Amino acid sequence: MSRVGKEPIVFDSSVTITLDGSLITVKGPKGQLERQVHPAVGVTIEGNTLTVTRKNEERESRALHGTFRALINNMIIGVSKGFVKVLVVKGTGYKFELKGKKIGFALGFSHPVEMEIPKEISAEVNKTNTELTLTSYDNEELGNFAAVIKRLRPVEPYKGKGISYQGEVIRRKAGKAAGK
Repeated sequence: MSRVGKEPIVFDSSVTITLDGSLITVKGPKGQLERQVHPAVGVTIEGNTLTVTRKNEERESRALHGTFRALINNMIIGVSKGFVKVLVVKGTGYKFELKGKKIGFALGFSHPVEMEIPKEISAEVNKTNTELTLTSYDNEELGNFAAVIKRLRPVEPYKGKGISYQGEVIRRKAGKAAGK
């Protein structure tokens, strides 16, 4: 049995969960999320406890058991508390700037880069324009958007310039002078 999948999810009274066939809807103070549940997985709600079970012992069912429990748990946490990702930029002249519903990036390119912020994500830049804080109730959308931003200028291993997550450990290389 899946160690992640067999744990019940306990949620508070501010969260409302409805199950309509294979569609699970989670409503909370921050927003509403929906997801189709795979037919190999069953969901039962009893009071303030949600349990995810699998229909059979096939390999696919065992794999999806823990996955859907984690996805539903993230939905519940998202609509009640929300998620935060902080991106940090390092490099001379590199910065973030908010322009209404767009984020502007100065990343050493010959042109400025701008990106539209999705409606379910809110962004905030610190005073030094080096940290971008993204908040959302949808963990999946937040992670995808942060990954797209990070891909604009990945951290290079020699000087450590680029966009990274706060607290991310960057493995540095010595460079060619160290080889002599």
